[in-house]
Amino acid sequence: QVQLVESGGGLVQAGGSLRLSCAASGRTFNVYAMGWFRQAPGKEREFVAGIRWSDGSTYYADSVKGRFTISRDNAKNTVYLQMNSLKPGDTAVYYCAAARSYRGTYYADTKYDYWGQGTQVTVSS
Repeated sequence: QVQLVESGGGLVQAGGSLRLSCAASGRTFNVYAMGWFRQAPGKEREFVAGIRWSDGSTYYADSVKGRFTISRDNAKNTVYLQMNSLKPGDTAVYYCAAARSYRGTYYADTKYDYWGQGTQVTVSS
């Protein structure tokens, strides 16, 4: 089992920045990739960004490219999501996820095995 704990959410004005953190514990040697997803009220959960643990390759949703950056700290078993130029449309609960293996895509939530509890990000206009 892998446990994931997110932190760093909050309220920010449009144009501002936040950095989310996700600390992994437990059988972290099983982790192949990690990702960030988000879910806004009344909407389905959507992919935001992903990172392959071995070499740091990154993947982004088109809606956040150029604004968000995912990174990892292997020594701390932690993944980060730096969010810049935030928009009201970025308001959502953000979830960290971990996958034990690659199953065809990094973009689908069904390909991830472990999930954090979520952290709220609210962007005011």
